[in-house]
Amino acid sequence: MKAYFSKYLPYYRSNLHLAGPIMISQLGHTLVHTADSVIVGHFAGTVPLAAVSLVNSVFMIVMVVGLGIAFGLTPLIAQENGRSNKEECARLFSNSIFLNIISGVVLFFIVYYGSMAMLTHLDQDPAVVVEAKPYLLILSISIVPIMIFSAFKQFAEGLGFTRQAMRITIWGNVLNVIIAIIFVKGMFGIKPMGVSGVGYATLIDRCLMALVMGVYIFNSKDFRPYIKHFVWKQVDWVRSINILKIGSPVAMQYVFEIGAFAAASILAGQLGAVEQAAHQVAINLAAITYMVATGIASAATIQVGNSFGKNNLNRLFNFSASSYHIVLVFMVFTALVFVVFNKQLPWIFTADEAVIYLAAQLLIIAGLFQLFDGTQSVGLGILRGMSDVNKPTFIVFVAYWIIGLPISYYLGIHLGYGLEGIWYGLTIGLMASSLLLFLRYRTKTRHLLK
Repeated sequence: MKAYFSKYLPYYRSNLHLAGPIMISQLGHTLVHTADSVIVGHFAGTVPLAAVSLVNSVFMIVMVVGLGIAFGLTPLIAQENGRSNKEECARLFSNSIFLNIISGVVLFFIVYYGSMAMLTHLDQDPAVVVEAKPYLLILSISIVPIMIFSAFKQFAEGLGFTRQAMRITIWGNVLNVIIAIIFVKGMFGIKPMGVSGVGYATLIDRCLMALVMGVYIFNSKDFRPYIKHFVWKQVDWVRSINILKIGSPVAMQYVFEIGAFAAASILAGQLGAVEQAAHQVAINLAAITYMVATGIASAATIQVGNSFGKNNLNRLFNFSASSYHIVLVFMVFTALVFVVFNKQLPWIFTADEAVIYLAAQLLIIAGLFQLFDGTQSVGLGILRGMSDVNKPTFIVFVAYWIIGLPISYYLGIHLGYGLEGIWYGLTIGLMASSLLLFLRYRTKTRHLLK
C-alpha cells in the first residue's frame, strides 16, 4: 500500500492543486441556488421554498445546456496548450465567446417562451406556480452574463489557471447573499420582494462576475502570450463547430442528468408542497458535494486533455486513476456526514419540522447516492479529456431515463413508497451510469494502448 500510495502521490498533489479552485468555483454556482433556498426557507416560508425548488429544477435544465456548450472549450484548450499552440488557443477562445453569447440569448428565449408556459402544465400546487413565475423570468435574464463568464472561466481553466475564477465566485456569492437578504426581507427602505428578491440578487451577481473575469483575462500578464493572438474577427465556422462537437454532447449529458433530477422534483411535487420542499433540501445538500466531484472531474479533463495532446499515455493513465481515488475518498467521507448528521443538516434550510423529518430520511439514502454520483462525474471528466463524448452521452441517457427514472416512478408513485422510492430510483440510475462509464474508460484505454 505504501508503494502504491507513493506511486500516485505526485498525481494526487497535482490533481488537488488544480481541482481545489475549480471545486470552489463550481460550488459557487450551486451555492447561489443553495443560498436562495436558505434565505427563502427562513424568511419567506414553505410555499416560496417549494417555488424555488420548482424553478431551479426547470431553470437548471436550460442553464446546464449553456454550461455544457461552454465546457466544450476546456479540453480543446488543454490539448492545444499541450502542443504549445498559443495562437490556436486564442482562436478557440474568440469562437467560444461568440458561441456563448449566441447560446445565452437563445436559451433566454427558450425559458421565456417555453419554460414559463410549461410551469402551468406540471400538475403543481397553484400557489407554488404563482410564486415561481416572476423568479423564473429574472433568472432567465441572468443566463447571458453567466455564459459570458463561462467563456472566460473555461479558457483560463483549460490553461491551468483556476484561482481567479474561484476568487471572483467567492466574492460574488458573498455579494449575492447580502443583496438577497436585503431584497427578500425588505431592508433599508426597500419593499420586501419575496422570491423575486433572490432572483434580482443573482442577476446582479452574475453581471458583475462576467465583467470582472473579462477584465482579468484581457489584462493579466499570465494570458498575454495567448491574448496577443486574440482577434474578434477570428470567429469561423470550423472552430465553432469543433467546440460544439464536444460542447453539445457535454450539454446533453448535463441535460439528461439534471433533467432526471428535475423530473424527480416534479414527481415529488405531485406528492405535495412539503415533499417537494424536503426533496429540495436534500438535493441541495447532495448538489454541494456533487460540485466538489465535478471540480475533481474538471481537473481530470484538463490533466488528461493535456496528456492526450502530448501523447503521454502513462501520464494520462496515472491522472485518471488518481482522480478516481480522490473522488472515492471524498464521497465516502461526505456519505458518513450525511448519515451521521441527517437530522441536523436540514435545519440549515428550514425550521418546518415536517420538511426536516422527510429530508432526514432522504439523506440516509444520499449516503449511498454519493459514491456513484462522484465516480460517474469523474468518469465523464476523464473521457472528455480524450474528446470521447458521444458514447458517454448515450450511457448517461440510458442510465437516467431508461433505468433510473422509470424505477423512481414505479417505486415512488406506483407502489406508493413516496420520496424514498423516488430517491432509490435515482441511486440505481447513478450506479448504472458510474459502472458503464468506467467500462467505457477501460475500453478506451485498451484502444489507446493498441
